[in-house]
Amino acid sequence: MQLVNPLRFHNLRGDLFGGLTAAIVALPLALAFGVSSGAGAIHGLYGAIFVGLLAALFGGTPSQISGPTGPMTVVMATVFSALIAKNPDVGLAMAFTVVMLGGLFQILFGLLRLGKYITLMPYTVISGFMSGIGVIIILIQIPPLLGYKSSSSVVGALRDLPQFLAHPNFAAVGIGILTLAIVFGAPAKLNRVLPSPLLALVVGTLIATYLLPNANLILIGDIPTGLPKLQLPVFRLDQIKDMLVYGLMLATLGSIDSLLTSLVADNITRTQHDSDRELIGQGIGNLISGLFGGLPGAGATMRTVVNVRAGGQTPLSGIIHGFLLLVIVLGAGKLTESIPQAILAGILIKVGIDIIDWSFLKRAHRISKKAAGIMYGVLFLTVFVDLITAVAVGVFVANLLTVQKLTDWQAGEIQATTIPNEDMRLSHEEKQLLLQAHGRILLFRLGGPMSFGAAKSISRRMTIVEKFDVLILDFSDVPILGVTASLAIETMIKDAIEQRREVFVVGASGDVQKRLRCLEIFENLPPRNRVTNRLEALQQALDLVNGYQSEVTQSKLKV
Repeated sequence: MQLVNPLRFHNLRGDLFGGLTAAIVALPLALAFGVSSGAGAIHGLYGAIFVGLLAALFGGTPSQISGPTGPMTVVMATVFSALIAKNPDVGLAMAFTVVMLGGLFQILFGLLRLGKYITLMPYTVISGFMSGIGVIIILIQIPPLLGYKSSSSVVGALRDLPQFLAHPNFAAVGIGILTLAIVFGAPAKLNRVLPSPLLALVVGTLIATYLLPNANLILIGDIPTGLPKLQLPVFRLDQIKDMLVYGLMLATLGSIDSLLTSLVADNITRTQHDSDRELIGQGIGNLISGLFGGLPGAGATMRTVVNVRAGGQTPLSGIIHGFLLLVIVLGAGKLTESIPQAILAGILIKVGIDIIDWSFLKRAHRISKKAAGIMYGVLFLTVFVDLITAVAVGVFVANLLTVQKLTDWQAGEIQATTIPNEDMRLSHEEKQLLLQAHGRILLFRLGGPMSFGAAKSISRRMTIVEKFDVLILDFSDVPILGVTASLAIETMIKDAIEQRREVFVVGASGDVQKRLRCLEIFENLPPRNRVTNRLEALQQALDLVNGYQSEVTQSKLKV
């Protein structure tokens, strides 16, 4: 795998417009995410620059634009508040060390080729935690919309909300409502030329500066210009576990966020991304971003879509987007200092509303009450506990329900009978052979993949029929045989042999045959008892049954 994406200039005009448009959209969002995280607006810009540049240069989705996102910012707000509260002197440096750890974890995910597994998560869980993050963003932006400092936690925002509502800063509320009106109501044609977040930023700032100079608005404040300073990693041994957990949380969320955006980019561009390479690129971007005091980032869906629609197709558009933001940081810091935080709050509330999965929220209860329960449970845990707990509980419960459904289906595919019936799908000749045995042949048919959930059903079905002379195990329709199911079958065969019953194994091939050989099940059976089709097994079994009956008859005559 080539480390750096080769730069191609066959789409220079499209990539230039795409990168420029994405940078215009990214600027107000980066400022807003920086303020919302608690680190400061400039750190949001640093994150947009480094993650945007390096993820494009090393990543696996050509048209993707990366930078700080709502989900990553929500986690970082928790990281900043927790580490700074415990370590006032070095908490900020420790938080950026967590960003570096998150980047290293993502690189490790890519090297281990885990990309294809990360998005193998139930949609109910993804919908729940994404909607939960949207709710968090909205709730923690209500205080700055009312003219107060933003809270780093939902509980803090809700606790102070009655006081803020009783004594709002009406100038901040007015600017915030104007911002919401612009970002929601800007005409589509105007939005294509001048993105609504940037329009709201410019209009709101001009009104605040010239019409409301004494309104006591909370502003972004001083933003340093020039290149960022190096932030060397800082660790506290007594908190290394917390830092690793936060780093893993960032890496997991950033990977899911990025790869979901990669899927969106694939659908628009009709291309195929390299998920493992994308993780490595995102990891490098986050590692360097943390090293220079930037927020963590991920693939940003809105910015990626804007880039593609403006003509961006190659990694060059992402690189151009990063360089344009770097130019702004180097020379335009003074222009952003007078931006009221109420404007950023309005922009972020729009982001939060867009993140919420309204489509699934409306329909979840009609699709499945269990699915709706998982989704709402994950949403609640995301908002009021934490993301890792929410995802872990959601995936665990969803998998339990899936296993239960699979077990029920597998139980229906297990048939044990001595008398043929319509459900067994036997040929006329096979039914006749089974009838001629007069209940002395037990045909045990399995169908579909047999996982550990099928083991109990296998054992239970064997206890139904007690009197038989020959056991036929039919694996003709079994592609996969799990370990637990294999052991249940091994017990069944051993019990039959101990009771001097003949056992035939039918149709075992491929992985099923390998599994049975590994358990040495075949060693207990003579070669003639391992057959390829059910008809042959029934014919041999009937011959054995008739032989038994003849022996019994002769014994009675002698007596």
